Amino acid sequence: MYCEISGSIDGWAKYKLLGGLIMCNESLVKVGMNVPEFEMSTFEASKGTFGKFSLEAAKKAGKWTILFFYPADFTFVCPTELADIAEKHEEFKKDAVEIVSVSTDTQFVHLAWKKDERLLANVKYSMAADPTGKVSRLFGVYDEATGLALRGTFIINPEGKLVSSEVSFYNVGRSAEELARKVSACLYVAKNPAEVCPAKWKAGEKTLKPSEAMVGKVFESMK
Repeated sequence: MYCEISGSIDGWAKYKLLGGLIMCNESLVKVGMNVPEFEMSTFEASKGTFGKFSLEAAKKAGKWTILFFYPADFTFVCPTELADIAEKHEEFKKDAVEIVSVSTDTQFVHLAWKKDERLLANVKYSMAADPTGKVSRLFGVYDEATGLALRGTFIINPEGKLVSSEVSFYNVGRSAEELARKVSACLYVAKNPAEVCPAKWKAGEKTLKPSEAMVGKVFESMK
């Protein structure tokens, strides 16, 4: 499979270009599918120790999981993203949502980066290591040309189903505020399966209850 690329290319990464295309992997797990069990070594930023993340353990604990893939430690956009999501960490924890950042660096590099990069001062979530790219390949974000992961955000419910997927190229950072909005919507519809959340929906706002009467009348239903 090939993915088209556009825009400028960061100088820190090397790309294997084939006729203007870059090699990448197709995801083995897609939205709506159950995610296969996996485990990764971690640097536990809140404790300063090494540990493990297990999807099976997260499911047993009844937790939602956010997998937050990024290209590499000691880079440029990445620490801004991890710092941004750290600001929402406590909010996620209250809703039994576990954040796990993931790159193809080792847990040892995560430790060193956390110590050096001041932007990561408030990071308290698990920083997972995927040096072989096994988990990155599972979610289709592993770039064979660089050995890095693209910017992928995946939300997994407590039953192990993938309910949200977003992938971006190296040079565009993500918004934790938008991620929090999506998580809030996923939590709401999980508890209220007869309802759906419209664009820009936030907690407490009006939802929709699809029916035959609503077909072609969404405008009226939003009032």
